Amino acid sequence: MDFDFSDDQQALRDAVARWVEKSYDFERRKKVVAAGGVDRAVYGELAALGLTGICIAEAHGGMGMGPVEAMVVLEELGRGLVTEPLAQAFVASAILQDHGDAAAQAAWLPRIASGEALVVLAQQERKARYRLDVCAAQATPAGAGWTLTGLKHIVPAGDQADAFIVPAQLDGQLALFLVERDAAGVATRGYLTQDESRAADVEFGNAPAQLVTTDGLKALAHAVDVGIACACAEGVGAMEQTLRLTVDYMNQRKQFGVAIASFQALRHRVADMKMQLELARSMSYYATLKLGAPEAERRQALSRAKVQLGQALRFVGQQSVQLHGGIGVTDEYAGSHYFKRLTQLEMTWGDTLHHLGEVSDHMRDSAGVFA
Repeated sequence: MDFDFSDDQQALRDAVARWVEKSYDFERRKKVVAAGGVDRAVYGELAALGLTGICIAEAHGGMGMGPVEAMVVLEELGRGLVTEPLAQAFVASAILQDHGDAAAQAAWLPRIASGEALVVLAQQERKARYRLDVCAAQATPAGAGWTLTGLKHIVPAGDQADAFIVPAQLDGQLALFLVERDAAGVATRGYLTQDESRAADVEFGNAPAQLVTTDGLKALAHAVDVGIACACAEGVGAMEQTLRLTVDYMNQRKQFGVAIASFQALRHRVADMKMQLELARSMSYYATLKLGAPEAERRQALSRAKVQLGQALRFVGQQSVQLHGGIGVTDEYAGSHYFKRLTQLEMTWGDTLHHLGEVSDHMRDSAGVFA
């Protein structure tokens, strides 16, 4: 198989890398975090580059590209520790394009593509952990539409988003609804997360809602798999930069009159970090390429990828801190922020233990090796 990127994909990577280098350095990131973790001006810059509409069809104002292009973009944003929730634009557009009706697509996809609207998935509930079929939120008919009641936690940029895609029970079946943030009955409580991005708890109290699909479990599973692929790509970029920072530090830090990079035991640790990075990269490619597979195959592939990524994210982050020593956990040094990002990504869209259970539960006697 040919795993080389096309000229267009490489040009896209270079364009995003240049933006990160020139427009989103560590000092600007600190300002964004101090202002709350999300800056719509930064999100507008991403939109101006066309990134918010990469996966949206040209008929709706997007660029009509695919998952590989999204992966390329997110690797570079992960390398730059960009906090803006671009991955949520990919998740929301996947739900609307593949599961929404024509009216919902026409109303929201052009606005997502242009960056005018930030639409995020609000699916996490306290009792659900990472199970998609556990949902206490309820939707009820109200005239020609519906109203929705429930509480969702850790919603990305929840108090900054323009609308939410929300799973809720409808006549005993999971369905997906779209609720605008400024609708009556919507209340948000925003906060910074461990990696300094922004999230919120969002409470819906008989909030007016637009039905997206009644086959909510299938659509939600698809959305989560897109989210996993996005997290994998971001993780690869963040790990790559973490490794680079670690190697640079080891070449500068001296003990006994020589750079610690010359110590064989420490060089072995760096080699192990590099091995985990490359394993993660290959599984990130695997996850992205499997997004178009049949549902059962796709779900298993994404869980396998998340297991490998989870192991790599923790290993690379923890080894980086160990090799840096005390400076590795100081707030002034970029390396500590990469460590926090890697740690949070391991728990995003299901932690390693959860996905290991998913892989185990669906493993056949042959483990998929033999027909």
